[in-house]
Amino acid sequence: KKFLNFSDFDTTYISPNRYNYALMLDHFTNYEYYSVGNDDQRLRFSPNPHNKIGAYFGWRWIFLGWAVDTDWLYGKKSKKKRGTEFDLSLYSSKLGVDIFYRSTGNDYKIHKVSGFSDEIPSNYSEDFNGLKVKMKGLNLYYIFNNRRFSYPAAFSQSTNQRCNAGSFIAGFSVSTHNLNFDYTKLPEIIQETMNPGMKVKHIKYTNISLNAGYAYNWVFARNCLACLSFNPAVAYKTSRIEKTEEREADDWYKNFNIDFILRAGVVYNNSKYFVGTSFLGRTYDYYRDNFSLNNGFGTLQIYAGFNFYLKKEHRKKK
Repeated sequence: KKFLNFSDFDTTYISPNRYNYALMLDHFTNYEYYSVGNDDQRLRFSPNPHNKIGAYFGWRWIFLGWAVDTDWLYGKKSKKKRGTEFDLSLYSSKLGVDIFYRSTGNDYKIHKVSGFSDEIPSNYSEDFNGLKVKMKGLNLYYIFNNRRFSYPAAFSQSTNQRCNAGSFIAGFSVSTHNLNFDYTKLPEIIQETMNPGMKVKHIKYTNISLNAGYAYNWVFARNCLACLSFNPAVAYKTSRIEKTEEREADDWYKNFNIDFILRAGVVYNNSKYFVGTSFLGRTYDYYRDNFSLNNGFGTLQIYAGFNFYLKKEHRKKK
């Protein structure tokens, strides 16, 4: 029964949310990269940072919302396809769940090239619309010192941290990644010396990981909180690499690697109104003797909102 009591915490360290609902405006910037390598050659792709604005509605542990690109706010017009992102987060004092879906557009750039022609400069940058990526997954984590440490206080504003506290955190994550790669759209100067092992057209892999780390909440002023969390993850990867028509068979790879999860946040929350910023970064790495695939993404958020509709137990009796 104690395990199922998600609101059992020490009120000296954590004060509960007195409201049922919340509304929040959120501006966030997405950073992302994908890197494909074979032997001594490596190509790194990344889109320009995506700026989006969204509105979110919260009910106790649940925050659900939708965000759109903000290029039109700045008068920017582009024929490039924009990406799509969906996130559903559920938080409690003990458990947290993140469900996410990301679909990229066609606005990638080649940012780093190594192992190809010496004629390619070190600061080489070129548009590339031959990469399409879809990713979906689920993160589940457990907070051990949940009576004194509040993860939601830093990242979902559903409680308030009153005193400094830290906690060990353990989690489980599963995600699927689909990358369509049309190498024929690469510049000729790259294709001329491209290793045949890098000529793939479809990369699909599943990532299953167990992670453990530590998080700390620092209350540096009244109603002000800073949080830092770092979780290395041992990940099992199974990958299907579909070769080009010139290659006879697809390759399957299975291996263990180390991934990383980083969270950081600063928030002001007086229980009624809140404003803050947070960053979530995650890397996925896969290595074999003759092939490697690395990708990572980060999200920087700036948000402001308010809670409303007092819970019954906090309403003044007439």
